Amino acid sequence: MARGSRVRRVARVTGIGGVFLRSRDPVRLAAWYRDNLGVPMSEKGTVTFHWLDTATNEFPGTTTMALFAQDTPYIGEPHQRTMLNLRVDDLLSLMAKLKARGVEVLPDTEDSEFGRFGWCVDPEGNRIELWEPAEGM
Repeated sequence: MARGSRVRRVARVTGIGGVFLRSRDPVRLAAWYRDNLGVPMSEKGTVTFHWLDTATNEFPGTTTMALFAQDTPYIGEPHQRTMLNLRVDDLLSLMAKLKARGVEVLPDTEDSEFGRFGWCVDPEGNRIELWEPAEGM
């Protein structure tokens, strides 16, 4: 290869870089996520998860991007454009804790090949999916 020449790579997406929410009060909402869900948010409302730091063979740590039809009720109210899916280690205990703290917890859970799912709603009305992964996910 001649000096200065580069091998061209195909441009592509390599992972999810982040999830961003609009907020009427970012400081208050960051505190809610920190206090109720244990998300280690900074005072400014940011957090970065490094999957390589926490992944194991038993729990590899993945992030999924999925698209849904405009009229789906799955994501929440029609004005909600995004939904967080937060990986949890004990869904039923976390849902009980949230309910005891007065957080709106939706009554149904769902079991699938991917694990168990439950939902809660943050103080600004955003539906949050809580996911306890199936073994090996």
